[in-house]
Amino acid sequence: MVGRNDPCPCGSGKKYKKCCASKQAVTVETVQMEELERVLQNFYDEYPTRKDIYEYIEAANEWKQELGQALMEEMIEAIALDEFFFHKRPDIWEDYLKKQKKKIVRPSVLQVLDRWQSPRMFIGQVEAVEDEYMTVSNIFENESIKLRRESDKPIPDGIHLFSFILPDNRLKEDHYLAVSTLIFFPVDHSAQINAFANKFSAQNDKSAADFLKENTLEFWRMLVSDGYAGEEFSNFEAGVLQHVVKFLEQHDRKSEKFIEMLEDYLVEQQPNARKEVAIAAGAIRFGQEQTFFEPLSMTLKEIAEWFGVSPSSMNKYYKELSEYQMEKII
Repeated sequence: MVGRNDPCPCGSGKKYKKCCASKQAVTVETVQMEELERVLQNFYDEYPTRKDIYEYIEAANEWKQELGQALMEEMIEAIALDEFFFHKRPDIWEDYLKKQKKKIVRPSVLQVLDRWQSPRMFIGQVEAVEDEYMTVSNIFENESIKLRRESDKPIPDGIHLFSFILPDNRLKEDHYLAVSTLIFFPVDHSAQINAFANKFSAQNDKSAADFLKENTLEFWRMLVSDGYAGEEFSNFEAGVLQHVVKFLEQHDRKSEKFIEMLEDYLVEQQPNARKEVAIAAGAIRFGQEQTFFEPLSMTLKEIAEWFGVSPSSMNKYYKELSEYQMEKII
């Protein structure tokens, strides 16, 4: 138990009674993380400044010319911004960090910032997912890290991701967090990402960091040439969702909660179905019986016939969705 005159466990250097004594259920990790997140958020609020904005616009326009026909402008600008800050103009981040260190009073937070000098680009494959972190393997090197999750949305094993990362050594040496943009790629593009990794392996004169710095735009060109358009779901997952949405629209039904649940099921469970419509039919039966939307005046046989599948196929995925929901409740 912390005494009122003991040093505060948040690491501020103040006595507990003068710092966090009045806060309920305060933890060292919570206080540190809030301050670190403010450091990151303030950076993107304040930069690029007026003197650097035209250089960034010029860099972003180059990316737009290359990728603008395939990716949304907002996505290109976000990727180009991190590329600009951490590859082209790292001095901007370094100067900002120096200023922040003068304002920070908690020694524990300063220790983290000391290791934040050089954010690095990371392309990896998810190996396992826990409550707060996911284990991710580097596609270029024999490295496995714990990357902090940004939400509780399901993340399937085996999916690839892209981000600039920073050490999160509040816990252990191999823990990291995403600086800003954390992008997950549908499994449809795994082969192209592996081909990019093989391109690095075929050369032996550059480190992974140098290779990425020189080939970041090429990585995105390869994805776009493979049909990537910034989508969150694989073609199969998107197909299931399109069939469900079409059915609901034609029958004048809607339920955002239902669609969100179905998205989570598709991403987390990765159902192995031969036809998209089989899952869609099972989802509609599940949604109706769980009252996600107003009941339909259709028999189960009629629902199956609407999708052109057998009742047994429909029931298989209805049961899977029911089990999935039950696991979530438990």
